[in-house]
Amino acid sequence: MDVIVIGGGIAGVATAYQLRAAGHRVCVVERHATVAQGATYGQGGNVLPTPLDVWFGPTFMASRHNAKNGVINKAGFNGAARQFVKQLAEWQEPAAFTRQYTLLRPLIEASREAMADVEGRFGLEFEQASGILYLVRAAQEWEQSASALDLLRQFEVPHHVLSPAECAAFEHAVPTEPEFAGGVLFEHERTANCPLFTKLIKQVLDNQGDVQFMAGREATSIRLDSQRAAVELAPRENASRSREVDVIQADAVVVAAGYGSLSLLERAGLQLPLHPLRLHSLVAPIAHEEFAPHVAIVDAVKRIGVSRMNHRLRIAGGAVLQSAGQVDKPLGDALTREALALLGQATHDWIPGAARISAALPWEGVKLLSPDGLPVIGNALHPRLFVNAGHGPAGWGLACGAGKLIAELVSGQTPALPADTLAALRPERFR
Repeated sequence: MDVIVIGGGIAGVATAYQLRAAGHRVCVVERHATVAQGATYGQGGNVLPTPLDVWFGPTFMASRHNAKNGVINKAGFNGAARQFVKQLAEWQEPAAFTRQYTLLRPLIEASREAMADVEGRFGLEFEQASGILYLVRAAQEWEQSASALDLLRQFEVPHHVLSPAECAAFEHAVPTEPEFAGGVLFEHERTANCPLFTKLIKQVLDNQGDVQFMAGREATSIRLDSQRAAVELAPRENASRSREVDVIQADAVVVAAGYGSLSLLERAGLQLPLHPLRLHSLVAPIAHEEFAPHVAIVDAVKRIGVSRMNHRLRIAGGAVLQSAGQVDKPLGDALTREALALLGQATHDWIPGAARISAALPWEGVKLLSPDGLPVIGNALHPRLFVNAGHGPAGWGLACGAGKLIAELVSGQTPALPADTLAALRPERFR
């Protein structure tokens, strides 16, 4: 089959790889000049989420009226934004959180296997490193994490619960003062460079053939009928005065364009209640090698991660939750400073002296979060239309498993994931 994938971020490129592996011919449409230039560019280092850092559950948004949880609420929420926060709060109850994470777990493991297959097949190097230390500040936050720790034991995820002294003994960069509650060490979970991985996969596809990348082209509309699917492209910037619209056709279309997916799908007749979340990151040079961590550090409640990539540190988080209609407008200097200050403060708190924050390069981008915390993956509205979006900030490696699921659905195969997980990921679940 001929398949058009809209979006050249990690979700779109991983989907293209899996579709090509399944024997399809693929065209990837990307509005930027090359892949990995949108939200993928600012991804944090953590490859796959654990129960401690999914963006739902007992510790997420537990205190919504201040920035102590690492999420800044912009004033002037409309009803839709307030409803979104209310829906997310439903997953704070431990039993609900356990049910929801249990549905996500098969996708996490499928993604782990899919990524391992790609790495082993092509010997890719994308700054992979093992070891993540989640740190918890206060006793109350430690208590809120109890259901996440229960899930780690239930699924037999290798981990070590550490006292503050044990955290500092394992990771010399972590200070013992001021006091904190403790930490959880995952020796085998990994961090890596998401945009580099995405570009390497594109190189693999370029060498293999049967995948065309149309860079610098923006998809504006999707056409669907019983015979074919088509995508309208905005005219090129240097096009003639006629401004004639280009149309490309295929047997199926996969929308994997991140935040841009919402308007495209809405024009096709599908409204998804995904909410934009503005994320920030800093890439800072290491100030003093002796203070730099040798594993990734995550502030478990604030969901701010610090991962080392060669001679620099990537600090990611600083989420700003605002009304959807405001996302296309500049955030404003005050809120941007507040978000970046959260990143700088977390770095100072957990690894003081390690990062030269004054020389850090900031990034700001938009990612989609669903009201139930799960991505949206599957067929939608029409047999020829598929969606792969809403993965949220935690776990860019989920794109590898999501891409494989899309390839199975497009190919008419029975997916390997359990039926209840498939139902929990489908776009129709919001109806």
